[in-house]
Amino acid sequence: FEFTSRKVGFIRGYSRRFWQGDTFHRGSERMPGRVVTLLEDGGACTWGVAYEVRGEQIAASLQYLNMREAVLGGYDTKLVKFHPQEKDAEEPILALVYIATPQNPSYLGPASEEDIAAQIIVSSGCAGHNIEYLLRLADFMRYFCPQAEDKHLFSIEEALISILPCLYCTEEPLEET
Repeated sequence: FEFTSRKVGFIRGYSRRFWQGDTFHRGSERMPGRVVTLLEDGGACTWGVAYEVRGEQIAASLQYLNMREAVLGGYDTKLVKFHPQEKDAEEPILALVYIATPQNPSYLGPASEEDIAAQIIVSSGCAGHNIEYLLRLADFMRYFCPQAEDKHLFSIEEALISILPCLYCTEEPLEET
């Protein structure tokens, strides 16, 4: 969707979790992917990006996001205070977030980091492989939010990286060509 500007920052009171299933963008009906949602967590701080939309961009972006997140993803919407990272930022700004609840039919809920990583490794949808989704999010966090802690995200990334070499393991020696 088109936007006027984007700002890196954080919201308080929520943790990011790979607890939402995705059967379209990063998975399929047969093999749902795992994507993030926000979980209410009083002491937590979750970093991300807020997009500013103006004028005609507002209706177009809401239509696009409603289809992608609410209709296809089953997320609910909520307004939260977003705190921009910029040093000269004054007050927090209101931002719309999409949250999957346990009542959502695609909600998968908690699992071990290893189980989540294993599910991500084998899932792919129309927007690409679920591995790409995880690794891009982890890279974004390292580059734009190096001060942020996201143990859940980085533990899943670590589990995924440790599993990947095993996909190519074999009992039999490779044939020489």
